[in-house]
Amino acid sequence: MIFEAQGLRLNLSEITRLYPAAIVEGAGAEAQVSLEWAELKRDEVKISEYVLVFDFDPPGEVPHRRRILRFETKESLFETMQTLSDLFEKAYG
Repeated sequence: MIFEAQGLRLNLSEITRLYPAAIVEGAGAEAQVSLEWAELKRDEVKISEYVLVFDFDPPGEVPHRRRILRFETKESLFETMQTLSDLFEKAYG
């Protein structure tokens, strides 16, 4: 099952891990954090973007084949997550 977005062509049947995150800025540094943490700390950090991370390497290994989709808003991230959910439901439902 192939999913194309933002110039990437991703084989969804090969995903070993898929998760959303936020990129936050604070104290002159940038970090990838969970959406929950970003929401809890939103008064202390600036969310610069939202990401959807696709890992294709076996769990526990360094992710050499990681691909990331980037979003300006949480709503656009959630829209893509819903699209993926619909694709998985259709394929494996």
